[in-house]
Amino acid sequence: MHDLQAPRRGLPLLTAPEARSIDHIPVDERHGKLWHQGPFWFSGNFVLTTLVIGFIGPSIGLGLGRSVAAVVLGACFGTFFMAVHANQGPRMGLPQMIQSRAQFGVRGAVVPFTAVIFVYVGFNVFNTVLAAQGLSRIVGGGPWLWYPVLAAVSVVLALVGHDLIHLVQRVLTGILVLVFGVLTAGVVVQWWDAPAVAPATGSPWTSFLTVFAAAAGYQISYAVYVSDYSRYLPADADARSVIWWTYAGAAGSAVWLMSLGAFIGNRMSADDVVSGLLRTGDGIVSGFGPLVVLVSALALISVMGVNTYGAMLTVVSAVDAFRRERPTRRLRTAVVLSVGAVVLAVALSLPEDYVAGFSSFVLLMLYFLVPWTAVNLVDYYAIRKGHYVIRDIFDDQGVYGRWSWRGLVSYVTGLVAMVPFISTTFFRGPAAEAMDGADVSFVVGLLVSGILYAVLAGKRDATAPLPEGRPLKSVRSL
Repeated sequence: MHDLQAPRRGLPLLTAPEARSIDHIPVDERHGKLWHQGPFWFSGNFVLTTLVIGFIGPSIGLGLGRSVAAVVLGACFGTFFMAVHANQGPRMGLPQMIQSRAQFGVRGAVVPFTAVIFVYVGFNVFNTVLAAQGLSRIVGGGPWLWYPVLAAVSVVLALVGHDLIHLVQRVLTGILVLVFGVLTAGVVVQWWDAPAVAPATGSPWTSFLTVFAAAAGYQISYAVYVSDYSRYLPADADARSVIWWTYAGAAGSAVWLMSLGAFIGNRMSADDVVSGLLRTGDGIVSGFGPLVVLVSALALISVMGVNTYGAMLTVVSAVDAFRRERPTRRLRTAVVLSVGAVVLAVALSLPEDYVAGFSSFVLLMLYFLVPWTAVNLVDYYAIRKGHYVIRDIFDDQGVYGRWSWRGLVSYVTGLVAMVPFISTTFFRGPAAEAMDGADVSFVVGLLVSGILYAVLAGKRDATAPLPEGRPLKSVRSL
């Protein structure tokens, strides 16, 4: 039922778009190496939007030491939750979000899908604006030139698919390490003794938690497509290795860039992140600044392809829940083009206050994604222990049903429980107010949704015989 034609073998990469979509990856089509997850997530997270997180601390008056500590702890905390999703890809052979049908039901999974699509579009809007800013500084042109160009490149990457995106990320890793290694050393030498930017007034503890939550939320947001890029690995891939390579890549680049952003933001005044990179790069060697910005723009374009690909998988999964259609290349193309068009339109309405706007956006992502990741991980690791009927994930009459009240109640309850602890520029809950604006809602969301789902699902699913008798490879002929 959900089986496209087999991939064409032996054709050049650029002329052989990926044949698979939301359907299961059969055993004989599995390929790739475990260590590929490392450079993929390193490059995928080594973008200017990650650097912007580091600017948040100095922008709200947090000192350098505390800013670095907040982003390091937040990034390492958030990365844990996204990395443990990586093991689901090889075991289930499915994209990340369609796996949510086992917790929320075939149609019920559309509820978290909605928030996830918002994440994809939002990130691509910010990436588009940043990349266009960089390119316009170097070669000229404006949004009406660069936005369509960037959208077109991301569309091509998404249409060719999984293998091309992996290849691009591996190539970029070496380039990024070299260029930003030089930049980081130069920044520290240039600005180590520079006076810190005058801090704003406010509670250091509140500012620390704000930065911690932003860094954690940013990393957790990657959880929505972790399995998209591990699902082609062999089904018997070592779980610890898959998780470790994912964690090392994503956390390594986040800690590096966020800390660098905190240092630049604390030691110098710049109108935006592109200006900061140009200034610091040219301070090392004349002309190095434009090179840094150009390489950064290339990384942004690559991750735009990643986001567009993930958005396509999520939208196709949502459509499939209500209209049982084969996920053909025509459908994929239509969805990818639609995502590009939406990103293009939204980018034109981006607020001028970029850092403040991005901080609020990251916090919004954290609020909606934390309950989902808690439910998904508890179901996979504690309730079903990795045992799923892949056939029934595509069948609304199967064991997972159309709507699963256990997952939906746990998700919504977690969201509601977070509200009193939310602290943003436009809303502050009573609990956050009592803590002088500190935001610990992500901890509340994780605990409430995870524990509630374990209680609701455990009595029914953990003790019942698991319908695992059908071998996964038989799904290929469904």
